[in-house]
Amino acid sequence: MGRKLTYAGAGVDRDLRAESKKALSVLKRTYGFSRYGKVVELPYGRIFPFGDCYLDLVIEGVGTKVLVAQLADRFDTIGVDGVAVAVNDVIRSGARPLAVADNIHAQVSDPKLISEFMKGIVKGAEDAECVVPSGEIGDVVELIKGLTEGKGFDMVFASVGAVAKDKVIWGKNVKPGDVIVGLRSSGVHSNGISLVRRVLFKRWGGKFEADMVPEGLDRAVVEEVLEPTVIYVKPFLAVAEKVEVKAAVHVTGDAYLKFNRLREFSGDIGFEFDNFEPQPIFSLIQRSAAELGGSISDEEMFKTFNMGWGFALIVDKEDCEKTLNILKRAGTEAEKVGCVTSGEGVKVRYKNRKIALN
Repeated sequence: MGRKLTYAGAGVDRDLRAESKKALSVLKRTYGFSRYGKVVELPYGRIFPFGDCYLDLVIEGVGTKVLVAQLADRFDTIGVDGVAVAVNDVIRSGARPLAVADNIHAQVSDPKLISEFMKGIVKGAEDAECVVPSGEIGDVVELIKGLTEGKGFDMVFASVGAVAKDKVIWGKNVKPGDVIVGLRSSGVHSNGISLVRRVLFKRWGGKFEADMVPEGLDRAVVEEVLEPTVIYVKPFLAVAEKVEVKAAVHVTGDAYLKFNRLREFSGDIGFEFDNFEPQPIFSLIQRSAAELGGSISDEEMFKTFNMGWGFALIVDKEDCEKTLNILKRAGTEAEKVGCVTSGEGVKVRYKNRKIALN
């Protein structure tokens, strides 16, 4: 089997990250500072009151996908990813995204490069139906090193959304028998890219040159990895207007492990998934790791990647068909992918095996 390849081995240690996040608890001291009321904690974020609604403020980054953009020398799609990682997090609370702001740190604020960035940001904002009232571009040559001189950059995006107080998705009433509906991803999105790079691209010790078309793909591997993250705002809001969404999960960092977070809000529940048809890029990642003399376990894949479903809704089983019909009318590919159980943990049925994610 060779040595096991993991996300931690690629430089992203989820256990260390979880330990580091404990330091964030000190921020709870600020929760009562607002004159409008206290901050409220949800399964996947926090909201704070403002008038007759709650506001949801999220900040996210594109991560090392920016290095793949540099490798391809293509910069017109990465802005879509930036908008997507922020607005897809905002909607988890039931909020409608209102605005997005970007912060781009670059070696050099080259006009042609910035123009390409803006194409993606505008496209993402259109898909999310929100404005981009502000942003920042900083020239920080001593901080940012690019693969190509002058083209190094990093991207961080913030989004704010609003949700009526009676429409908040609290994640508190999820129960055994509820259905998990998955919304199709476009591929790897913006997660697990540190591992993807080390397996797929020779630039980082992987198997392929950027412009190669591996067996199973119909385009260059770098273009496949650069495929922008799907923005789920419109289909999600279409469902939320007509169905009680009990929980919404953006399948990003830690992938299916994220569902365990709901146990802190809905008690003794578990999750079982049994419907996966991942895009070819995911099998390519595992196959390439093996051909390089290593291995990536199925368990690691489900802890790191979306495996074909980029967003998930948990609804009552009686609302499953209605939810799927709404998503179909919204032009979104979606299927029932699992259910809530009375057991503990997350279990995945895949390739005729049952995998427990610990």
